[in-house]
Amino acid sequence: MARRPGEAGPSLVVLDFDGTLADSFAWFCSVLNGVADRYRFRRVEAHEVDALRLQGARAIVAHLGIPRWKLPFIARHMHALAARDAAQITLFSGVPAMLAGVQEAGVPLAILSSNRADTVRRVLGPENAGRIDAYACGASLFGKAQRLRALLTRRGVPPERALCIGDEVRDFEAARALGCPFGAVAWGYTDAGALAALGPDHLFAEPAEITGLLRGPEQA
Repeated sequence: MARRPGEAGPSLVVLDFDGTLADSFAWFCSVLNGVADRYRFRRVEAHEVDALRLQGARAIVAHLGIPRWKLPFIARHMHALAARDAAQITLFSGVPAMLAGVQEAGVPLAILSSNRADTVRRVLGPENAGRIDAYACGASLFGKAQRLRALLTRRGVPPERALCIGDEVRDFEAARALGCPFGAVAWGYTDAGALAALGPDHLFAEPAEITGLLRGPEQA
């Protein structure tokens, strides 16, 4: 999946965190029903999980019966739980090597996440965190497009020169809202088939494929 000769690579790779770099889905499921009881929305039964992984965040919020005004409070509580449990959350196999490979290819890296920056850095660990050139964390559930716009402006990168990579429909929507190419990962929260149906520019089966795309032909 290396670039073709003469094909320019991106000037910035913007990575989602949970479900893209961090294997946090099992943790998320383990705390979700406690949060549901606290904020009085529908619990998720085990048999519902696969069906919900086919949906985008808006459909899931509607299914759970969560009013929009509660979302900031729920998100703040979930982020506090993630900070508390950061030691239980690990990176996907192959992610550290992918981050190192992208850095070696000379492509700057950024993280765009709804999670807190301190939690992101703790899960990454010092070496991996040091490979990230910019952090745009703390985005609201449906506020990634605004954070992405601000990130690109701050870095001086035109949208068409940024490759956004994520595992959810809302990651795709944020990239498309700004005109950024989007790469979907097959190992995250949203079902890979549902992401493929959106027509992303790339669909990565494993982290090493991201490195392969970003290497020039002379590095492949």
